[in-house]
Amino acid sequence: MALTLSFVRETNQVLFAGNSCVKEVILNRPQKLNSLNHEMISLMKEKLTLYENDPLVKLIILKASGKAFCAGGDVVSVITSSVAGHWTYPASFYKKQLTLDHLIATYKKPVVSLIHGVVMGGGAGLSMNTTFRVVTERTVLAMPEASIGLFPDVGASYFLSRLPGYVGEYLGLTGRRLDGAEMIKCGLATHLVPSKKLNLLENALRSVTTSDISTIRALIDKFSEIADLKEDSSLKRLDTINKCFSKGTVEEIVRSLEKEIEAGGAEKWISDALNYIRASCPTSLKIWLRSVREGRGQNIEECLSRDYNIASHFFRRSISNDFYEGSRAKLFDKDNKPMWDPAKLELITKEMVNQYFGEVEDENWECLQLPHRSKIPSKL
Repeated sequence: MALTLSFVRETNQVLFAGNSCVKEVILNRPQKLNSLNHEMISLMKEKLTLYENDPLVKLIILKASGKAFCAGGDVVSVITSSVAGHWTYPASFYKKQLTLDHLIATYKKPVVSLIHGVVMGGGAGLSMNTTFRVVTERTVLAMPEASIGLFPDVGASYFLSRLPGYVGEYLGLTGRRLDGAEMIKCGLATHLVPSKKLNLLENALRSVTTSDISTIRALIDKFSEIADLKEDSSLKRLDTINKCFSKGTVEEIVRSLEKEIEAGGAEKWISDALNYIRASCPTSLKIWLRSVREGRGQNIEECLSRDYNIASHFFRRSISNDFYEGSRAKLFDKDNKPMWDPAKLELITKEMVNQYFGEVEDENWECLQLPHRSKIPSKL
């Protein structure tokens, strides 16, 4: 794996604007699709903590510069820091990221996420638990971590497990991309606002002087439109999704999808789902299925703590090298030919999966301890 390093320091990676009542947090790394690094996360955590404790601040707006909201965590920097140093480097970064996700998910003041463009992985972790989640016709959400040998994390087992039926299993196992209307229909977004009205909405939000949820909702409602699903949207086939993705194992889900095709189900979304599953890391898929099902009965703290345990095992490479191999194939060498180990679903036992869910036995590692936080405004 050939690594290249830049010694030029990036500046202004997060911008902070607004007035005394409304604060704007702006991801500002557009050339990297606003992918999150340690500095961005540290800056946001510091400022959001200050804003939460400032009685004058009533509302937070979370947005981004450029054409993407946030394409996820900066996996390249995670891999390079680990390869060049020690596996606890990415674990430390990841711990801070999950702590920020928890702060936002339990924030004591309303947060409006303006999700325009691509939102994946870490970007979803930031925005999917905020009070209001505004999308546009150009929004695209996906959780494609299994394709690089990781798993849908950053609290995905919390916010995806609460979608209708087995849509959460479907999204995590297939990396399926959702547009803004689909995010509205399944509950991941609260409002669809056309991109041409986004600046008008922002200007209106800047005049807010209250933290009252219903007042802010009514304001956003003025700019929002009805979300209509496209005719070929897989979310129009919830009966098929539920039938296939409710199965007990990933192997059974695959067989169920194959039967749909054999029975004449020639819909593209089914073949796309199978192709993604077959190309993704088998271990990652099995980890996600267990995670999303555990997550349904757990709170955000439990889900984030579990994510930290699993990810730390991936970083450490003591069980498997899949995350590094997937990153090599997808992000570094870009040959798109990862050599997963084990390479087949049927070779992965429950005992092998169980290892990822336990704590890491290493003197350099500590489990994730999230602070107890009081009740927050209800999520919509």
